[in-house]
Amino acid sequence: MGASGGFDALAWDGIFSIFVTLGCITLAWVLLREIRFDRIVRHPHSPRARLLQMIMAIALGHLLAQFVLSYWNWAGSIRWFFNSVSF
Repeated sequence: MGASGGFDALAWDGIFSIFVTLGCITLAWVLLREIRFDRIVRHPHSPRARLLQMIMAIALGHLLAQFVLSYWNWAGSIRWFFNSVSF
């Protein structure tokens, strides 16, 4: 297993998860910028409206990242099915 005891793989998984999550939050932020907030909030360029947009981007980006990371994990787990099946 090596001197690090498998912590290298865990660290890389953590870094990968951080970058996927930040990427998904950024994607959500860019997509939310296309929404016309002037129809939803009174002052769309106020700090409150920007804070609402940021919170929505974090929430949606986090949900998207959870899905992507779960899907990545599920896709990686399929190989165990094919390793255990004997033809």
